[in-house]
Amino acid sequence: MAYADQEMSGNRIAAFVLVALLHLALGYALVTGLAYQGFQAVVKKVTTVDIKKDEPKKEEKPPPPKKDVTPPPIVVPPPRVNLSPPQNNVETVDRAPPVQPTQTYVPLATATAVAPTPPPPKGPTVAAKPKGDPSRWVTNDDYPTRAAREERQGTTGFRLSVGSDGRPTGCDITSSSGSPDLDSTACSLLMRRAKFTPAMKDGEATTGSWGSRFRWVLQDE
Repeated sequence: MAYADQEMSGNRIAAFVLVALLHLALGYALVTGLAYQGFQAVVKKVTTVDIKKDEPKKEEKPPPPKKDVTPPPIVVPPPRVNLSPPQNNVETVDRAPPVQPTQTYVPLATATAVAPTPPPPKGPTVAAKPKGDPSRWVTNDDYPTRAAREERQGTTGFRLSVGSDGRPTGCDITSSSGSPDLDSTACSLLMRRAKFTPAMKDGEATTGSWGSRFRWVLQDE
């Protein structure tokens, strides 16, 4: 009995020791496993770099153009019309008010435009005048032979153009004698013999004219 009891107690002790060893092994395994997982988590956190890719910026669309919004027309309310008849407030006064003096407006004198006076002439203005006796320029002694033989007579009217030097520059027949040779003879003689004091304008010599008549008359023998 004693040997059996000792054997049983020895087996119990061995069982207790084995159970304790198993508990120790489980605890060690549990502790080392948890420590290893924590170590891996720390290593992963340290070695892992969170690199984010640069996302392309989205282009902002320009805002839509504003539409021209025409403001509504301004509506003016119609004026209020007082339909009630006006009341005539008549105030009676014992004495008439004094008469206010009326103001008389005198129109200002209108300025009249005065034309500027022309400058005085520099000198006298005169026409051309003959020098000497004009009756000696053409005489009956100058009668054309053929006209005298045919006994043709008449009066030649003429006008001479006079230059600024007093010499004739032209001869025009203003009225014919009826004989061309008598008229041409008179002009020819006048252009050679006539002399004038030239016309004057503002004190300076200028061109002019002079006219007259000559009568062709045959002398009785």
